[in-house]
Amino acid sequence: MSAQQGPSSPWHRGEVAIQESIGLAGRMAELGPRVIRDHLIEQHQAFFPLLSFAVIGSVDREDRPWATLRDGAPGFLRASDPHHLRVEGSRVPEDPAEAGLEDGDGVALLGIELASRRRNRLNGVVERAGTGGFTIRVEQSFGNCPKYIRVRHAVPAQGGPAQQSAAVLSQRLDAAARAFVAASDTFFVASFVDRVGGAPQVDVSHRGGPPGFVRIGADGTLTIPDYSGNRFFNTLGNLLANPRAGLVFPDFATGDLLQMSGRAEVVLDPAEAETIAGAERLWRFVPEQVVFRAGALRPRFIAADEAA
Repeated sequence: MSAQQGPSSPWHRGEVAIQESIGLAGRMAELGPRVIRDHLIEQHQAFFPLLSFAVIGSVDREDRPWATLRDGAPGFLRASDPHHLRVEGSRVPEDPAEAGLEDGDGVALLGIELASRRRNRLNGVVERAGTGGFTIRVEQSFGNCPKYIRVRHAVPAQGGPAQQSAAVLSQRLDAAARAFVAASDTFFVASFVDRVGGAPQVDVSHRGGPPGFVRIGADGTLTIPDYSGNRFFNTLGNLLANPRAGLVFPDFATGDLLQMSGRAEVVLDPAEAETIAGAERLWRFVPEQVVFRAGALRPRFIAADEAA
C-alpha cells in the first residue's frame, strides 16, 4: 500500500499511481478526504430529485462493466437520508447493465443537469427488494466541475410514450456504430476495482469533446483523449488497476443508446498524447460486447447552440 493510502484515504493504488506520475499524490492525499464523503451533503440531496435521467455503472456476472442511462419523472431519484439514494423504476431486461443491479452489487451513479452543466457522482452498494427500483447505500459522494459538458435543453415530449426497439447485439462495431461514435460529443464510462470481501467499487463518469474526439481505428479500437480535469483519476486509476470498461454513447435527440463493454489500456506516454490536441494522456478501448438500443432514453434534449 502506498504511503498516500492511509485509513482515511479515498484513493486506491491505481488512482495514486497516476497522481504520482504527475507529482500530485501528496496534494491529492490531503484533498481527497475533504471532498470525497461517505454521505450526500444537503446540496446533493436537493439536486438529484431535479433530474429526469441518471447515468449508472454496474458489473455483470461475468465481470463486465456496463454504463447505462435510466430515466423517470423528476423525483425518481431521491435521498431518504444522507446515506441512501433511491432510484425508482422497473427492471429493464434488455439493458446489459441490469444484470449488475442485484441486492449487494456494487454500483455507481452520476447525475447531470445538462442545461446548467451541474454534475454530482456517487458509488455504493445496491439494496433491492422486489422489482420496483432499488436503493444505493452511499460509500463515496462528490461533485465534479462542469468542464466538457455541452449545454442541452429538454425538448417537450411529442405524442404518446416513446417506443423502444429490441436490443441489437454484436461483438464488434459495424458501420452504423462507427458513425454513431464519430458523431458523438459525449459518452459515459463505467469502471471498477475489486475489493476483498465486498462488492466491487464501481465508478461512472462523463467524457466530452468536439464530435470526433473519440478516434476509431481500422480494427475497431477506440482511442480516447484524457483532458485536464480534477486530478482524481477515478476512471483511469480503475483502468490501470483493472483494464475493463463499459461505455455508453447517447444520442440525446433520438434517445438511442450505444453500449459496449471490453478491454482498456491507459497510455501515460506524453509523446502519444500529443497526437490529439489538448490531451494530457490517452486510453484505448477494444469493444468485446456491443448493444444498440433505439429509443431507450425517453427524455429528449437539444444542444443549446443548435436550437432554432
